[in-house]
Amino acid sequence: MTDLPAPFATHRIAGHGGTELAVAEYGAPDGPPILFVHGWSQSHLSFARQFAAPELARFRMVGFDLRGHGASGKPVDEAAYAGSEPWGGDIAAIIAALGLRRPLLLGWSMGGKALCDYLALHGDGALRATAMIGTGPTSGRFIPPQARELRMADPDVIARGMLSPVLRENLAATTAFLRACFHRQPAPEAFATMLGFNMMCPPEIRGQTRQRDADYRPAARATQTPCLVVWGAHERVMPKPIFEECAAEFAHAEAHVFESSGHAPFWEEPARFNALLAEFAGRDQG
Repeated sequence: MTDLPAPFATHRIAGHGGTELAVAEYGAPDGPPILFVHGWSQSHLSFARQFAAPELARFRMVGFDLRGHGASGKPVDEAAYAGSEPWGGDIAAIIAALGLRRPLLLGWSMGGKALCDYLALHGDGALRATAMIGTGPTSGRFIPPQARELRMADPDVIARGMLSPVLRENLAATTAFLRACFHRQPAPEAFATMLGFNMMCPPEIRGQTRQRDADYRPAARATQTPCLVVWGAHERVMPKPIFEECAAEFAHAEAHVFESSGHAPFWEEPARFNALLAEFAGRDQG
């Protein structure tokens, strides 16, 4: 990812329970804030094509590595990953520590679940808006049955080998899972970087953080701010019923389908995505 700019600031912020979170800021220090939340086994570097985008340069873009991921702290206690408090608490801690005034909160994949954890705990009164990218308001046993069937039929998406302590098995499954995230595959150098930060999430933490049983639909229905819902037409990780549920359950949803993308429209169609996000984040949301 040679096009990733240097952050204008980096931080170590104490999240829920004191877990240290690695945080980096890009764009304009005084711009309207956007807080990016990445997906399972990923890193804030997943959003490199947003942090480097001219269309978004006027925004204060904040990325962080989720607990257990990337350069953030990796507590071993299962309680550090259970329920909404750790995930929503980390987001609240970053907003408070950096003084983010009414940020747009954006979540991709599992990051959308963390976004919903925040909503379940705090509501959206301190937010300008939300964005749900390749994700939905249910998890685990609560996801739509048809979506569960589609996921279970795709071994690369289920990726059981990513939970293995055997490095050969883990690498093979992580590589296959990453390939499944994209319809338009990344260039070899970018894919190597992605594989590197995916492997920074230990297999035992992957197991503790994936597919928590959670129903966030009441929190989604209670939102008062706009929600940008984006889904790729070639999605394998979060099948279409999840997108449809997300668009239906968020009270003020604006849904967009990216016809040439899989699970990562922000990477696969960056020009369209960045223009859409800049327009949405720049609106007067009241």
